[in-house]
Amino acid sequence: MKAPADLLLLPQWVVPIESAGARDSAHTGSVGRSGSPHPCGALADHAVVVQDGMILDVLPADAAQGRYHAAQTVALPSHALIPGLVNLHGHAAMSLLRGFADDLPLMTWLNEHIWPAEKRLVSDAFVRDGTLLAAAEMLAGGVTCCNDMYYFPQAAGEAFLQAGMRATLGMIVLEFPSAYASDADDYLAKGLALRDALKDEPLLSFAFAPHAPYTITDATFGRINTLAEQLGLPIHTHIHETADEIRDSLQQHGMRPLERLARLGLLGPNFIGVHAVHVNDAEIELLAQHGCHLAHCPSSNLKLASGIAPVAKLTAAGVNLGFGTDGAASNNRLDLFGEMRLAALLAKGTSGMATALPAAAALKAATLDAARALNLDSQIGSIVAGKRADLVAVDLHALSSQPVFDPVSHLVYVAGREHVTHVWVDGILKLHDRKLVDLDIDDLSARATYWRTKLTA
Repeated sequence: MKAPADLLLLPQWVVPIESAGARDSAHTGSVGRSGSPHPCGALADHAVVVQDGMILDVLPADAAQGRYHAAQTVALPSHALIPGLVNLHGHAAMSLLRGFADDLPLMTWLNEHIWPAEKRLVSDAFVRDGTLLAAAEMLAGGVTCCNDMYYFPQAAGEAFLQAGMRATLGMIVLEFPSAYASDADDYLAKGLALRDALKDEPLLSFAFAPHAPYTITDATFGRINTLAEQLGLPIHTHIHETADEIRDSLQQHGMRPLERLARLGLLGPNFIGVHAVHVNDAEIELLAQHGCHLAHCPSSNLKLASGIAPVAKLTAAGVNLGFGTDGAASNNRLDLFGEMRLAALLAKGTSGMATALPAAAALKAATLDAARALNLDSQIGSIVAGKRADLVAVDLHALSSQPVFDPVSHLVYVAGREHVTHVWVDGILKLHDRKLVDLDIDDLSARATYWRTKLTA
């Protein structure tokens, strides 16, 4: 008798991300029909079996059809099936500020345009609408999980749940007042209340999100560090994004920002630094020694003229790296396929080594390594029996994709988010044949137009 299953997926290739040796011994089908795995790690003519939102099995397609009786079978004859992409750093609600203040350096952009606009407009409604717009864009582009940092995180959480997208909600902390909170104590209190209110939602997790060393005092960092250790939560903050940030820290504190955070005890396996554009060799070694994680945001760093992170040195030192889009106001796309390709090319160009950040490493950074930074790698990030079924089908049939020698190489250097046809989160279909299943595109567009009118009035 065949075993029951909810879903049987039959792609041309399964790209599990984790190597055969790293997968559970009970997980069958680690080789293709030829008897050996594809040299890039992709499994040809394999199936993925899903039950109750979980990956039940990965095995050769013939064996799967003989072993399982699925309520639904989806044939994907020209597709690569990959784990859902993980956006390790973003400000989802800022999708409503896309293109608002372009072609400006970071501090001018923030001080003279973004922060004044946010002071006027940011509210529960703004964050809910902006986050829903961002979730739609990300899901359509194969991003199934993001690490978000913004005001009114409860409204963001409600929007992510409405979209059916996985998210880590940043409990944002600043010293100065906003429409959301009055001071650091108020930000922390509201963040902790948010965690208490939504901690039982399976698609949501939480992180402390102090904005940056230049907006947080030592005392507040100390309190955050204590709470993070008590609750076992990540700390997610901008770090070494610009040369000005480092110069100002030297003037104010007599040390560079990373040294300051190290002295405060913040560096460790729960630390996610964002950007890390201006890090020297000693700081790279410091990050590696402490087991820190970095969110590399190449498009945003280039657009704001902040610089280029030394990715080849960081990965050579063993620093765990994921990719982030940053907000749509500074990118202006929430496109992780674009970030993968750009990151790989920049690593090669800046290091002078064509072997820097190869395709397989870039794809792993966008999936399993980013999940690891969020403490979610036991749940998502690879196609392994026992993990949640966050899955993305990428069609490599187009003429621009032919011929396919190596599907992993194509996923990084050839494919784009326009090639994503199907997306599942927790086994639930979110994108079908390039069309969002649950979200009304016309409604989202109307909301965006409303906020554009408010912003320009």
